[in-house]
Amino acid sequence: MVHGAVMRGGVASGLGVGLGRLIAVCAALACLGAAPWDAAAASIVKVRFGGDQSQTRIVIELNRSTEGQRLAEAAPLRMGLQLKDLDVPATMSGDGQGLVRSWSIDPDGGSAKLQVSLTRPATIVRRFLLAPADGMPSYRYVIDLAADGSAPSAPAAPSTPRLTPVAGLPVHTRKVIVIDAGHGGKDPGALGEGVHEKDLTLAAARTLKRRLERDGRYQVVLTRSGDRFVPLEERVQVARQADADLFISLHADAGSDPGVRGATVYTLSDKGSDRVARKVFAHNDWFINVSLPSRDNTVNRILLDLTQRATKNQSTAFADMLVSQVSEQTPMLQHSHRDAGYVVLLAPDVPAVLLEMGFVTNAQDVAGLRDPLQRARLMNSVGDAIDDYFAEQRRYAAR
Repeated sequence: MVHGAVMRGGVASGLGVGLGRLIAVCAALACLGAAPWDAAAASIVKVRFGGDQSQTRIVIELNRSTEGQRLAEAAPLRMGLQLKDLDVPATMSGDGQGLVRSWSIDPDGGSAKLQVSLTRPATIVRRFLLAPADGMPSYRYVIDLAADGSAPSAPAAPSTPRLTPVAGLPVHTRKVIVIDAGHGGKDPGALGEGVHEKDLTLAAARTLKRRLERDGRYQVVLTRSGDRFVPLEERVQVARQADADLFISLHADAGSDPGVRGATVYTLSDKGSDRVARKVFAHNDWFINVSLPSRDNTVNRILLDLTQRATKNQSTAFADMLVSQVSEQTPMLQHSHRDAGYVVLLAPDVPAVLLEMGFVTNAQDVAGLRDPLQRARLMNSVGDAIDDYFAEQRRYAAR
């Protein structure tokens, strides 16, 4: 469980890095196909695509929640889904991208029937619903396709690497991942079902570190490796001093209802970003010195805003991948991607997420987090999301 959502956070330099990330994000968005829909009464706002002939993502933007059900394939290169409780006044259709040749959505007695024509045999490897969050006003029903023969395998046992080992990769070329085990020392975090949150987060952080280090692709830094108290500001400092490519803070939630369980992913809210800028330009008294390139505060504010926006977009992209992977290993709360102004998310030039792994007040969640095998599977899914995130970055950089 996170405390200090309204405490002071930190900002720093690194605007050049942020501008580079903004360019990368813009390039990524330019690669997405989109098919708009103008019918005001429709529940479906837009259908868009990303990916290639190996893997393709379909994103259906909605103005309400839905559930999907697979339909029997009528032909080898066709697949269908029924999306429940959606209003579709008339047939929608368009061209696809990657593995999708074309698509159509037809009204189906109060629901919608999605039909997809494929360019080659493919399999749906995952489906999930994202609630409105972090500036996205719509629900998003996401369908990930993989060409037959390239679909990812089922979660591996902890000792089996998912990727080809590259132990010889030079240290300076490895991505730097900072893992923050929430709470610690005099701050035990939440207490429930006979366990302290600080112990669960540290065990998970160590497990994730082993997962990331086993194939030599990452340089991993822990904000704490033992049971010690680390101030929130110092955790952000660790990430910035390490020149981190990604920051992941691990926590466990708590509630008054022992029946409530599930994981949640947080990224920085707009209010959190505004707080960064206000402190910089009003007092410049934060725990990290701010070095801005211009004497003109208007220019500096624009540069800071560009940096923050690019970082937030990258954080959101990773959060979506994290929800996708984690949801296959543990239940998620209904609104699984949320935003907040937590201190550990405030660095403007380090993409960051906070993962609430479950509830310490729920016996099933606690049992899963305490069991080494289940914990390893959960952290493997986090590692898989990290792999996917950087693979996507490399894919767009190569175009």
